[in-house]
Amino acid sequence: MKPISSVFPAFLLVVSACGGSETARSPSPPPPPELPKVGAGPETAKTPPSPPKNGWFENKGGMWMPHQVAAHAETLKQLGLKIDPARLSDPLSPELSSVISLGGCSASFVSDEGLVITNHHCATGALQLNSTASQNLLKDGFMAKDRGTEKSNGPSARAFVTRKVTKVTGDFQKAVTQKTNDITIAKSIDAIQKKIVAECEKGRPGIKCTVARFYNGSEFYLIEQLEIRDMRLVYAPTAGIGNYGGEIDNWRWPRHTGDFTFFRAYVGKDGNPADYSADNVPYRPAHHLKIATTPLADGDFVAVAGYPGRTQLLRTFAEADATVAWSYPRRVKMCDEYLALLKEIGDKDPEVQVKATPLVRRFGNGLTNTKGQLEGLLQGGLLSAKRKEEDALLAFINKSPENKLKYGKSIDEIRDAILKEAEHREADAALHSEVLMPKLMSAATTIVRMAEERAKPDAERDPDYQDRRLPDLINAQEAIEKQYHKELDKALLRLALERILRSPKAEQSKALEIIAGKSPTKASIAQAVDSLYAATNIESNAKRLDLMKRSTKELKKENDSLLNVAFALRPLLRESEEREKALVGKFARTTPSYIAALRDFKQADIPPDANSTLRVTYGVVRGYTTKGATEPFVPFTYLDAMLRKNTGKDPFVVPQRLLDAVHDKKFGGAAPETMPVDFLSTLHITGGNSGSATLNAAGELVGLAFDGNYESVASDWLYVPSVTRSIHVDIRYVLWLLGSVDNGTHLLREMGVVH
Repeated sequence: MKPISSVFPAFLLVVSACGGSETARSPSPPPPPELPKVGAGPETAKTPPSPPKNGWFENKGGMWMPHQVAAHAETLKQLGLKIDPARLSDPLSPELSSVISLGGCSASFVSDEGLVITNHHCATGALQLNSTASQNLLKDGFMAKDRGTEKSNGPSARAFVTRKVTKVTGDFQKAVTQKTNDITIAKSIDAIQKKIVAECEKGRPGIKCTVARFYNGSEFYLIEQLEIRDMRLVYAPTAGIGNYGGEIDNWRWPRHTGDFTFFRAYVGKDGNPADYSADNVPYRPAHHLKIATTPLADGDFVAVAGYPGRTQLLRTFAEADATVAWSYPRRVKMCDEYLALLKEIGDKDPEVQVKATPLVRRFGNGLTNTKGQLEGLLQGGLLSAKRKEEDALLAFINKSPENKLKYGKSIDEIRDAILKEAEHREADAALHSEVLMPKLMSAATTIVRMAEERAKPDAERDPDYQDRRLPDLINAQEAIEKQYHKELDKALLRLALERILRSPKAEQSKALEIIAGKSPTKASIAQAVDSLYAATNIESNAKRLDLMKRSTKELKKENDSLLNVAFALRPLLRESEEREKALVGKFARTTPSYIAALRDFKQADIPPDANSTLRVTYGVVRGYTTKGATEPFVPFTYLDAMLRKNTGKDPFVVPQRLLDAVHDKKFGGAAPETMPVDFLSTLHITGGNSGSATLNAAGELVGLAFDGNYESVASDWLYVPSVTRSIHVDIRYVLWLLGSVDNGTHLLREMGVVH
């Protein structure tokens, strides 16, 4: 099942997340660098700071495709970039080929034995999968003392290494220009995509190919990636480090969170990707990042390479307006209600609490993020700015008959499509993002859809259910074993149905009647959910995997309660899929002229919106000042301030071993007030950038992007240079924790760092 967010316009993005070849290795490697020195500095500027380096540079935002970075070479050199700018333009360069996707987060190789560094919050699923109420890794952290004790991240964990990016727009343009019906256009695009992907993957096991849309569907690129299927947990700090400050500090500055984790990538003995096996060996990447040895300072050049998920910078005002009026308020309410539910049931059962933690963190993060975007768009004036920006574009379009002929209808047609989709948005959002959220509801839907698609020739199936995707679908079913808890699943479904019941009658999804019958009440909903889960037989992995091979006729003979619901929901889902196809076709016809108008109007290249593909963004280390503030925020936080925030109560609980290291003065001649924890930069990032490598002017790893300040949240829609800041964990803090707190000197040695 494609998530509703995959192609729907911005205002419908209400999702459950509420939210080359190997190079020769030198037989005599150079001596390892020393542990980086730390620098001193206060967290708030009591007196006006001296002008930092690169004070002239004002970032305009943008997450650039690697090949686009070549046009920025002169600016990069002026900012102090020491390596050839071409190395930030080539996916196979030592820097960019070290950066990988985890399918939702970003990460980087930091050793030639597959050691990977990413954010702590990107490891929530892996930690939950390996946790129990009595051994909670989410709280206590984990350190593998050797390769044999590294823990599997689960059967559905993946890492993707980009190998090649090829523009394939021409094939799709023909499909759009030769068809007139929107659904026909969408089906043609789908067929071309499947053909290109099949040709790309043919005879290449371990290679995953995807066709990604850029500039709202104006351009298409074929992305070739190595798909690594065995990822293992190596080290995660305690929650008192990795999640220090929790939701209280989330999206806030100053920040003191050690948001990092280490994984390791494994492959088969032949060097090819393979499912988890005790016989697998560490993957040997072509390149890995070197750890910085030069202290980072205010004004220094930094760049982030990663896989940002989604931005809305190129959306029209109509899409922004609908998002503010409906999508974001709905998401805020949804997150609030699910968080309250998860707290209530988690407080009653520690096992439920462990299983619910990934959802709690996703909903909590989504709630804060969405509130920030709403504030930025409304109180911050970004929606008005979006209106003014579009008014100027319309004036340009109406300036000449030629412009009217080329661009005149695009904005109006997009607005009309938004208005049409509004008729079904609530019912679609409730079905996709809530009713199908519980693990077994989602599993039943997948099993039924798989049977439906299997009856077709492979080339005619939905792309997500072709034979090439079967291993992923099976792995997802296997992963449920450690994610599922019956009472949690039932509670999620009850709330989804209750929320439909409370919505206006005309907007209610028919899923409510299908599951709870006519004239449902809160009590009858609870009874219906209890009955469903009492009569289902799909809780076991073995049963679900067996059902994944069955035909529709065989599944109906099972007479399983949840499978029966999944069959009953299929007509609703088909209707939604048809609307989705029509919207894809409509946007394929209209957005190319809208993007062309933008480019002609601005007379400059514009960065595409984020779409989970490899991007590069650059800027400088810099603090900021908020409206009405008496003192500016400086760009570094330090360990002494973290210690002052220690209350001994969650989420401000500094682990005892860190306190012991401070007491024993394990700083190599430094002190808590000079040990940097986090830093700010002017980089433009978004969700999906979590875990992205932050590089210095020499292309070395100086930190990991993990968050933004609250004032920057709405930069998904409009970048504001004065206050948009990304937050990074400083690599010096990571190395100190490994060497002096958590007994990770073996990892330091592996990364080539002398403690």
